[in-house]
Amino acid sequence: MTRMTPFDDMNRMFDRMTRGFDENWGQGWNGGRGRFGRFSIDLAEYDDELVVVADLPGYDTDELDVSVDDGRLTIAAEHAAEREEGDEGAYLRRERHSASARRTVSLPAEIREADANATYTNGVLTVTLPKLHVEDGDEDAHRIDVD
Repeated sequence: MTRMTPFDDMNRMFDRMTRGFDENWGQGWNGGRGRFGRFSIDLAEYDDELVVVADLPGYDTDELDVSVDDGRLTIAAEHAAEREEGDEGAYLRRERHSASARRTVSLPAEIREADANATYTNGVLTVTLPKLHVEDGDEDAHRIDVD
């Protein structure tokens, strides 16, 4: 007979909590494949700009939506794809897949929204946000095109 310790009970409880979190929320631990997909970002601040780098593999440029408003950057991605095998009329296998992810990040500095730009290469989105200087005026919300 194996002797149980208090740590065994804690480990089992932690495993149950982790499984429940993955099944219900799916953020981070299971690769963002749950109900609410989440992705990793890096936010760096330099003298004249903020740079946000996000890992978004498997999306096309037109499936990304990047916007900045009221000191917050929002990145959203949505993808739907079908893969079929066999004849169209009586296919033997058909798999559908959709994925969506969304993150909103509060920015640590005011930026010039109209001068922001974004690039997407090999599944990595890079958003460059020039800082707003005192002499620059206020701007309305701005959508950022992804190149």
